[in-house]
Amino acid sequence: MTRIARRSSIAAGGSAALFSAALAGKAPGMPLRLATFNVENLMNRFDFSGYRNQLNEDRTLALFDIQSEAEYRMLEQARAIAQSDDTRQLTALAIAATRADIICLQEVDNIEALKAFEYGYLFKMVGQGFRQKYTTSGNDMRGIDVAVMMRNETAQGQPIEFVRMTSHAYLTYEQFGMHTPELMALGNQANERIFRRDCLEIDLTIGGVPLTLYLVHFKSMGSPRNGLDGREATMPVRIAEARAVRRIIEERFGNQAADKDWAICGDMNDYRQRVKIAGDEFDGYRFEVADETLSCIDVLTEGGFCENVVERRPQMNRWTLYHTRGPRERHLCQLDYILLSKGLAAKNATAIPDIVRNGQPWRTIFPPGQEVERFPRAGWDRPKASDHCPVAITLDLA
Repeated sequence: MTRIARRSSIAAGGSAALFSAALAGKAPGMPLRLATFNVENLMNRFDFSGYRNQLNEDRTLALFDIQSEAEYRMLEQARAIAQSDDTRQLTALAIAATRADIICLQEVDNIEALKAFEYGYLFKMVGQGFRQKYTTSGNDMRGIDVAVMMRNETAQGQPIEFVRMTSHAYLTYEQFGMHTPELMALGNQANERIFRRDCLEIDLTIGGVPLTLYLVHFKSMGSPRNGLDGREATMPVRIAEARAVRRIIEERFGNQAADKDWAICGDMNDYRQRVKIAGDEFDGYRFEVADETLSCIDVLTEGGFCENVVERRPQMNRWTLYHTRGPRERHLCQLDYILLSKGLAAKNATAIPDIVRNGQPWRTIFPPGQEVERFPRAGWDRPKASDHCPVAITLDLA
């Protein structure tokens, strides 16, 4: 059953008045390290649905003749626990490598899972760590939500203060006038919710300087259907999500929205270009950059509203995910984004994002010159830090 998330606006350690006051008199800014990372199913519960749905069954258990649901449950618990320790060590190493003051996360089960992970794994690597953690239940049927972890202060000692958190998971196509024939053809009704997870709006002050983050995780591409590949078939949903995010920001900040300090962070499950991979390890791999004619990212960047700062990197070196369905279908692409408002991007015109790829499994094919030293115990396919790579950037908010 889809979990229902109602609108929430939570204030802690301050109020909306604090945020407005900060707008009036900004203190001198200091560097802020901002990151985003899809941590891939950070769960604190077991998923037994694979017993009845083979699509959800882990490939390890598929090797065995399991006679009953009780036996399946016992084996699934053992499998999940055995794999989780190495996986979460790698996840923590990837987060530590971002050196982030604030990290936006996707695929987090709940706040208790996040606390257990930070205390049991991340704390051992970064010490005092991320004391502030926020999430709320969105619309995902599996219960994977967006979240944020923040230090109490930046590496340079500027306080990071939480002001307000607002969920937009409740918004429907009808409310925003966004129900299209393309959405109807996919079975999306006018009264259904726009966001497959949420657009979680987080207001902060960094050393007294206001910053707003929009945490997102757009609709996944899925499998081919209706004669279309998974990306094309689900594109109308992501376009609607992108349009909704832009409208939320425009309604919040008015005509000057593009000039305010905000960032959209998360897994948008779409790309504007990809690096196609051909060949093999014996005769050599070949890499080709291919541009896409349509992407939901265009909705957000159109007219210079915001900038995909990862595109400041060379074309061949922007990827955050390796996709494969076997040797005949392989590519590298960017699914993970930090989109800076036009104003914030202009103030940080020379800032180049980092992409942490050390947690990738050994099956990931790297273009020449991009190879990295893998974290200890990374496997051919698993364990791995995640199927995604973290993206991080240092920003000046002055």
